[in-house]
Amino acid sequence: MDDRYGADVLAAGWRERRSTPVPRVPVELGMVVELAGDDWCGAVTDVRSGTVELEDRHGRRRQFPLGPGFMIDGALVQLDPPAREKPGAPGRTASGSFAVADAPARTARASRILVEGRHDAELVEKVWGDDLRVEGVVVEYLEGIDHLPALLESEPPTARRRYGVLVDHLVPGSKETRAAEALARSRHGAYLLIVGHPWVDVWQCVTPRALGITAWPDVPRGQDWKTGVCRALGWPSETPADRARAWRRVLGAVSSYRDLEPALLGRVEELIDFVTAE
Repeated sequence: MDDRYGADVLAAGWRERRSTPVPRVPVELGMVVELAGDDWCGAVTDVRSGTVELEDRHGRRRQFPLGPGFMIDGALVQLDPPAREKPGAPGRTASGSFAVADAPARTARASRILVEGRHDAELVEKVWGDDLRVEGVVVEYLEGIDHLPALLESEPPTARRRYGVLVDHLVPGSKETRAAEALARSRHGAYLLIVGHPWVDVWQCVTPRALGITAWPDVPRGQDWKTGVCRALGWPSETPADRARAWRRVLGAVSSYRDLEPALLGRVEELIDFVTAE
């Protein structure tokens, strides 16, 4: 006779047979996860000592212990520590992309990425340089968004020559935002993408943690920002050479995308996608 109830309802393993296993997912920077039973949802910005840090869309950050209790795309998961690369696995670039070994040189595209200043260009080169060389994308600096209209008139963007522009202080009501909105509405807007980060200067796109400080100093309005930062941090600040050395110190603290704020990471990736679109 068939026994549909089984021989022993109290046998070991009865809980496991009735439960649905929860997938285990190695955590990755940039991964968007939600805390089960909570309204908190954000991107992974740091993983260390058995904890994961999440940043929500308002820029607020919280830390949680790795393990169960998270959701991805509405499904319960258990977050595990990052997966270790297997021996012989492809390396990673500073931006986190898979490194391409022995890639042939590629002729530079007509499309390009434009940034406001030399420091912006150096930071983008340090983190995304390998990726940009593989894609044949050149980064140029404008010395300020005020020079962008003249460039657009002298070399108008086209379907084959797109311009992706990275701007500082792109926040509601700022001079940079007003200029970007006007250019997007112009006849050049179809093949022009202007994005930006919310800070006054690209220095602030480097995380305070990378520099070993608690936060970037607040500089009073009307004072040169870089000079004010150097003074607040106790760095030499009186001459252009002092400020240049300070920038080398900031740039030297960056080894990979992990040392940059997510607000910059997403924008640069967006520009690369735009200028490499066929």
